Amino acid sequence: MASAVDEENRSKAGAGEPGQRGLRLGTFFGITVMLDWTLLIVATLIATTMAMGPLAQWHDDWSAALLWLVGLGAAVLLFASVLIHEFSHALTARHYGTRVERITLFIFGGMAHMEEEAKHWRAELLIAAVGPVTSIVLGILFFVAAGFAADPGAMENQSPEEVFAALSPWTTLLFWAGNVNIILALFNLVPAFPLDGGRMLRAVLWGSTGNFVQATRWAASGGRFFGWVLITAGIAMILGIPVPLFGTGLVGGLWLIFIGWFLSRVAMLSYQEAGLKDSLAQVPVSEIMRTQFDYLSPQHSVDQLVEEYLLPRGQRGFPVLDQGELVGMVSFEDVRRIPREQWPQTRVGNVMTGREKLKTLTANDDSFHALSELSSTGVNQMPVLRDRRVVGLLQREDVLRWLQLYRPGQISDGLSQGR
Repeated sequence: MASAVDEENRSKAGAGEPGQRGLRLGTFFGITVMLDWTLLIVATLIATTMAMGPLAQWHDDWSAALLWLVGLGAAVLLFASVLIHEFSHALTARHYGTRVERITLFIFGGMAHMEEEAKHWRAELLIAAVGPVTSIVLGILFFVAAGFAADPGAMENQSPEEVFAALSPWTTLLFWAGNVNIILALFNLVPAFPLDGGRMLRAVLWGSTGNFVQATRWAASGGRFFGWVLITAGIAMILGIPVPLFGTGLVGGLWLIFIGWFLSRVAMLSYQEAGLKDSLAQVPVSEIMRTQFDYLSPQHSVDQLVEEYLLPRGQRGFPVLDQGELVGMVSFEDVRRIPREQWPQTRVGNVMTGREKLKTLTANDDSFHALSELSSTGVNQMPVLRDRRVVGLLQREDVLRWLQLYRPGQISDGLSQGR
């Protein structure tokens, strides 16, 4: 439910966060909205909990079908609210010059995928703060709408239980959505990274110390602590020990454990990512790239590619050159798509990824940008160009080797291998 930098582009790729898998809902304000398949789990959980819990208690006169329909409506309203919350982050970030291409709704809420961190602590503060403010405004609007929709006569001189029992399905949903948005805002205001409150804390620390990495360390420590608090609370709930606001129960306990693990994991990787940026941002690609590499022509056969290049050599991807200019890249993944019996007669030019679909680097790009590009594309190597001619090849292991030699404390599992 917190805004987060795109971890496919950064070192948090191993945190189990959503990528581009799932259902594409559409593009709004130039931002693509993705529905991760894991969302089905929490949607089912919300609908089941509502239909078999409070709705059944408040409205014992409703049919089972109506209970489940309102429960499903509650799930839809929750994720519509989360989507609006994330759009507030995304549009504010764009206002301050940070590119946002995608929002993903997934099992833990929503995520606005930002291409980079905010450039100034004040921008970071406002980008983070706008989310909880939006949720509070939504909560108030839902409460006001519910007040207009409710029958005033049914709410006079009655206990809260009788008032809830008298609400129509639509009014019940509006009241529920109002409560959920206020809770969402309060939860996100906890000063634990990567929640919005943690990002606000980092912004203040960043502004007061002038040290982004140290501010991230402190905010991430708060995030890891809060994550372990949730994990501990979840274990207590499973063991039957009452936890304030949550009570007891297996499902609720497991849910708190999962959320706590997620927050703790992302907080830790956020600090690693900040350290990587501090280590690599001023290092040009030319210092890390390899200038000795193998390449092919479009006329090589796939059989030659496998027998003479992929198997005997340590290079995983090969630039394809025509008259000295880059026309594509070919890798193991491209070969896998071709049946073995077709290798001798299939040309590299027919299976390679064409130049127009490739992301490339220049020798002057900083290495953190290069690592982000490698992660975002999910590839293991990128050609380094001067005009259309390849002057080098940068591979993930090149970056890893450089870090092992010069910054051994900054190795992150976000450098896991791609194709």
